[in-house]
Amino acid sequence: MFDRKTIRRRRAALVAFVAASMVLITMSFSSGGPLGAIQRGAQDVVSPIETGANRALKPVRDLFGWLGDTFDAKDDNEQLRDEVAGLRKELATRQTARRDADQLRGLVGLRRTDGFPGATNPVAARVIARSPTVWYSSIRVDKGRSDGIRPDQPVIAAGGLAGKVTQVSGGSAQVTLITDSSSAVSAQVVPNGANGIIKPEVGKPDDLLLDFVQKGRRVRRGGTVVTSGFASDEVKSIFPRGIPVGRVSRVDLDEVELYQRVHLKPFADLRRIDFVQVLTKRPGARAGVPSP
Repeated sequence: MFDRKTIRRRRAALVAFVAASMVLITMSFSSGGPLGAIQRGAQDVVSPIETGANRALKPVRDLFGWLGDTFDAKDDNEQLRDEVAGLRKELATRQTARRDADQLRGLVGLRRTDGFPGATNPVAARVIARSPTVWYSSIRVDKGRSDGIRPDQPVIAAGGLAGKVTQVSGGSAQVTLITDSSSAVSAQVVPNGANGIIKPEVGKPDDLLLDFVQKGRRVRRGGTVVTSGFASDEVKSIFPRGIPVGRVSRVDLDEVELYQRVHLKPFADLRRIDFVQVLTKRPGARAGVPSP
């Protein structure tokens, strides 16, 4: 413990120190004060050292500045990538929705075309699987026996005929497309009425062949081909009359052969089918009766 005398002495020393400090501070800010020269001299001595230190530390400062900018840029890039990914997802969603809407409108419009068979009860279905080959030969849909789907029922897509049902389970069905090598469809060119059998050009889903068209019924480019609805020696028709199939794109004339070789482009985009309708038979209706 300190005695009173010691405490008084230390208090007096503290007061003197504070007073002296105030005087020095006041003198240091006075240009004419005695410390002004000392201050200027100290600055002259320290200035070269400060300049050298600034030069020596500049690379370090630049390095830290570059690192800071790099991290900021990385954060910005990550944010931009997230924004781009979000925009891509939104665009894909909108494009898918637009494509679905176009196909559904196409199906509705197809059933409203003149001559389309009316003795059917269309069952809409979504494509859930495609053939694993490049031949575009079959698809699987999400409707089956419980929805009234049966083998050999015609299947349409946006634009025209797609194929027929070949296998059915309780909740799904396999559809063999008209581009499959086993497919054969009796068809007719309108309006001139030339008849033939549609067969696929293997590996070319955009090029179907209408064979056995006699030369006496000259077929011209641009003609519409629909299902004829009747059987021939080559094929037993399971398709009602009047389903659009495609448009004539080219006609090959062979002087030796008795028939014309007619090429047609299918109305349905068989490579990009997402929705179809299976034409089940309407109860009490006769197959092949056109819609009113």
